[in-house]
Amino acid sequence: MEHRIEGDVMQVLTVELEDGEQVYSESGAMAWMSANVAMESQMRGGLGAGIGRMLTGESLFMVQFKTTGGKGTVSFAPSFPGKILPLEISPGKEMICQQDSFLAAQEGVELKTEFRKKLGVGLFGGEGFFLQRISGKGMAFVEIDGEVFKMGLKAGEKLNVDTGSVAMFEPSVKYEIEMVKGVKNMLFGGEGLFLATLEGPGNVWLQSMPASSVAQKILQFIPKG
Repeated sequence: MEHRIEGDVMQVLTVELEDGEQVYSESGAMAWMSANVAMESQMRGGLGAGIGRMLTGESLFMVQFKTTGGKGTVSFAPSFPGKILPLEISPGKEMICQQDSFLAAQEGVELKTEFRKKLGVGLFGGEGFFLQRISGKGMAFVEIDGEVFKMGLKAGEKLNVDTGSVAMFEPSVKYEIEMVKGVKNMLFGGEGLFLATLEGPGNVWLQSMPASSVAQKILQFIPKG
C-alpha cells in the first residue's frame, strides 16, 4: 500500500490500494475515493470491541475500503487542524494514543482499548480511563491536534506535561499523574490541579493545540443565557 500526506494545517491522507487490497478507517473519515473502491461498515471485533472503541472516542462501526478491477485510491481527512502521522506497526512496536486519534490502517493492524488502571490517571489524566492501543502488523495513521513534537526519554528521565498535550507514547513509557506543587500555582497557574508525568525509556509525541483547550477558549465567547 502506497500513501501520501498532503497539506499543512488540515492535512489529507491518500492511500493507493492494489486490486483486492483493503484498508479501514474510523466512521466519517473518508473524504473522497475512486469509483472502483467499495466501502462496507462493519463492527470489527464484535460488540465488545465496538463498545471499547466508543469509550475512546471512536464509532461503534468502522468502515472498510476495498478495490476491485485495478488500483484505487481513498483519501481521509482528520476532524481537527493538526498533523497526520504514519506509524509502521509490528510486534514489539505498538503505540498508545490519546482518545479519538485513530484515522486509518491496513487490515493487519488492530485497534484496542487501553484501560488506565490507576484512579488518578483515569480521573485527572486528561484522557479519562481509556486510551487507544494500536498493535498488529502494518501501516496505521493517527491524527494529532496542532503541531507535533517528538521527544526521546532515557531510562529514568521524566517530563512533566499538561495533561491535554500528551498525544502518543510507546508502551515502555510510564504514564503517571502528579499534583501541581504550590497553592498559588494550583489556583492561579492556569494549568489545573494536575500534570502528566512521562518517564522513560521511550519516545513520546506531544501536541501543541489540544481540541479540548480550543473548545474551552471558544466557550468564553458564547453568550450566556
